[in-house]
Amino acid sequence: MNSLSIYYFSGTGNARRVAKWIEQKANERNIPTSNNDIAALEQRTIPPLAEGQTVGIVGPTHGFNFPPILVYFIFRLPRSSHKNHAFLVNTRAGLKLGKNFLPGASGAALLLAALVLVLKGYKVVGMRSIDLPSNWISLHPGLKEKVVVSITERCQRITYQLADTLLSGKRCYRAFRDIVQDLLLTPISLLYFIMGRFIIAKSFYSSSACDSCNLCIKTCPIKAIKEVNGQPFWSYRCESCMRCMNTCPKKAIQTAHGFIFGAIYAIYATIIAFLYHLLAPYVDVTNPSLVVSFLMFMVESAIVLLLLIVGYRVMHYIKRASIVKQLLEYTSLTRYHFWRRYYLKK
Repeated sequence: MNSLSIYYFSGTGNARRVAKWIEQKANERNIPTSNNDIAALEQRTIPPLAEGQTVGIVGPTHGFNFPPILVYFIFRLPRSSHKNHAFLVNTRAGLKLGKNFLPGASGAALLLAALVLVLKGYKVVGMRSIDLPSNWISLHPGLKEKVVVSITERCQRITYQLADTLLSGKRCYRAFRDIVQDLLLTPISLLYFIMGRFIIAKSFYSSSACDSCNLCIKTCPIKAIKEVNGQPFWSYRCESCMRCMNTCPKKAIQTAHGFIFGAIYAIYATIIAFLYHLLAPYVDVTNPSLVVSFLMFMVESAIVLLLLIVGYRVMHYIKRASIVKQLLEYTSLTRYHFWRRYYLKK
């Protein structure tokens, strides 16, 4: 290995921390190393590689896949004319139960990326998951501080071991231990990519604690937040990386759980129910075939997404009314202290 170029994307700091740990080990071996945040790259591409140059890709797992910004980056990587080595590391939702560390799941994250790299002429010498603390606080409470510290220290040791293995010229395919569960989760990763991430993107809002500092807009890694009517507004580019929510100095960014659950329930209880009523004379909606089930799922998804677009716009407009804002805030789980937040600082 003549040189190492690490490219990472990170929302709350997990993937960035792994990239820094690997860089630290490379520096100890006097290997010229560059550590690049792809969100800060102008064109999000890299120049042709020199012989002996190794590429490392590090990123979080979103919906059992790498986030779209990282997937697109991997597809734009230049072809390797020297059979350059490459390794892939994903951070997953690690948890802890008592003294037992519980792993997350990768799904298509490493498998898809490795396939693309091989087709581009790279020699993939490493695939490893690092189970840093789960931080998807839109869906679950944040972990206790001592648990975060415990998991992080363990993952640091694991990352150092991985780096020593790869930098000494050996290979590491630890990710293949989870190949069965990852293949089973791949369809879910596709559903999240097509639909799930857009629903989550329409769940963020700024509470009454917001002082319009616009830090969330300035620091969003993919420029997905804009100002509308003097308030932050999350567009469909949002990848739910949680950076804004975890770095807001006022903790003003919340997830509108009440709005999302209420909107989806209302859509299914009215429009979707009416649609099934219209189709009942022509299709067996109680025991549909696989093809009919798939078509109905696609139609339902399109309807839900379309109405959420409208509903989110309406919610963003009417939440200026005090009673609406209070209703949103009291039905947002992220508002409460027991939900907890954390951020891995530099």
